Amino acid sequence: MKYRKLGNTGLDVSVLSFGASSLGSVFREVPKEEGIRTVHTAIDMGINLIDVSPYYGLMKAETVLGEALQTVPRDRYIISTKAGRYGQDDFDFSKKRVIRSAEESMRRLGTDYLDILQLHDIEFGSMEQVMEEGIPALEELKQSGKIRFFGVTGLPLNVFETVLSRTALDVILSYCHYSLNDTTLLRLLPLLERKGTGLINASPISMGLLSSRQVPDWHPAGGDIQAACQRAAEYCRDKGEDITKLAVQFSTANEQIPTTLVSTATPANIRNNILWTEEPMDEQLLKEVLEILKPIDGATWPSGRPEWDKERDQIGERL
Repeated sequence: MKYRKLGNTGLDVSVLSFGASSLGSVFREVPKEEGIRTVHTAIDMGINLIDVSPYYGLMKAETVLGEALQTVPRDRYIISTKAGRYGQDDFDFSKKRVIRSAEESMRRLGTDYLDILQLHDIEFGSMEQVMEEGIPALEELKQSGKIRFFGVTGLPLNVFETVLSRTALDVILSYCHYSLNDTTLLRLLPLLERKGTGLINASPISMGLLSSRQVPDWHPAGGDIQAACQRAAEYCRDKGEDITKLAVQFSTANEQIPTTLVSTATPANIRNNILWTEEPMDEQLLKEVLEILKPIDGATWPSGRPEWDKERDQIGERL
């Protein structure tokens, strides 16, 4: 396993990290024992960053993860969890709730401190509440030693530009913007470098778009995006290759991307993902797949409140 620096945090994080959302049975019903074995496999094979949230499985993911970590020395893993989102449409970024959320997460995870705490999917919250209550809550938790580092997560890249124009963040988590079909995350790299902000890239398979499996019904991507990704997946399959493997290799190969999160609750799957990062990428296949995906390169879908877009238009020279 390779490791890279996470911004100015001083943390060395594995290039592939473990997204624990699957432990909450968000994609399929996962037996607790299988989830625990998956966590142990990931750590034993060199993964040291684990990302979770109280939202995943309505606290189940944190609970199962906490049980899995009971037998693992605390210095073998970096735990990152979130606050502010607690259900499909349940968002609360108030200072009081964020602080209480951190305490609840620590109890479920069996730790007296969190390495990273992030505000979850901030584009669905009030910008005023995020900036005037949520961020100060994170700062207070850091000053008290309950968390080591803090940041925010979201889908639209503009939310990171907006927050970073107003305050400092230790880390951000972006998803579905550095993958075979969308590399627009690269536009943020100069800003993150200037700010010393660490970057966690999530979902190299674009929430199931870059997979040999059928795209889930809930996926928000438009039909043109889904069709292009399906064509690319079929092309790989006809070549005897798995597009998921290529996607994981592509996202973890970029030295400018410190770490990429993958989520699974199957020991064999996490083992495969780890081994893929150590194999050479088929450059010819990559070139052919990128050509197939070129018509939808960078295409995404809307997410969150329009007030964040309006603010982005007014940032100007503040960046």
